[in-house]
Amino acid sequence: MPFKEVKKQFSLLTIRSNGDKKVSTLQSTLRSPPYSLNVVTLSLDDLYLTHSQQEHLAASHPSNPLLQHRGQPGTHDLTLAKEVFSALRAGQRTAVPAYDKSAFSGQGDRVPASQWEVVNKEGEEKVKVVIFEGWCVGFRAWDEEVLKRKWEDAVRLKEAAAAGQGEYKGRLGHVEFEDVKTVNEALRGYDVITDQLDALIHIDAQDLHFVYDWRQEQERTLRAAKGTGMTEEQVNKFVDGYYPSYELFTETLREGTFKPVPHATTASAPPTGWEGRQLRLVVDKNRRVQEVINI
Repeated sequence: MPFKEVKKQFSLLTIRSNGDKKVSTLQSTLRSPPYSLNVVTLSLDDLYLTHSQQEHLAASHPSNPLLQHRGQPGTHDLTLAKEVFSALRAGQRTAVPAYDKSAFSGQGDRVPASQWEVVNKEGEEKVKVVIFEGWCVGFRAWDEEVLKRKWEDAVRLKEAAAAGQGEYKGRLGHVEFEDVKTVNEALRGYDVITDQLDALIHIDAQDLHFVYDWRQEQERTLRAAKGTGMTEEQVNKFVDGYYPSYELFTETLREGTFKPVPHATTASAPPTGWEGRQLRLVVDKNRRVQEVINI
């Protein structure tokens, strides 16, 4: 492994990705000789709220466009996440959640628990590695002062672009500060997951706007496989809903999700012990690696 080896009986390895094939490739590699490890893969997507819970969340925040569909911090079941990770780390029998993105015409819903894969059954080899992947895995919340400054900067860029001065392709400047603040506060709760990670691979786009194209690719594949899903227009609107978090929190990940960063929720992290646990792979639009950075 190109970053510091994690020598434990159980390891939680995270890939912050955008839905490409690197996760399945890594899983196949770790399961094959010379490693031959018992590996299970879990996506942050599998921890989304149920469809009815998401509807209730949206109705509870009717003016917040960031919470009207799944995606943002705040739309995942953190209680379920803690239960699953605790059971896996303890080597206990564990039902691994699953999510069907095609349900409800692309709105999605959690798969019934009776259909979840069960691991660590009696008499079976225990899971040694969990590969946990997701688009916002490793993001850290900002202090409110920094958060507001970043939002105000985005608003100024948007207004300047509207006046013909420069270009603004982001979405952060189009939403209200209170909406952003709600997501930032929700993100603090995700530290309970992030702080458990043993290592992290960050697949980072050269241009954050690539996520629109990559999401369209995913949805085309889903429609072909399931016969249902979101339209192109719906996909763009869907990505608009969580793009502000890319603008806000990618910096915390690029700096190092385990590194003590002033004004972020890692500020009180230990000053040592975080080095070498994160690998950043910078990729182009075709997902070819252009740069490798060991953090």
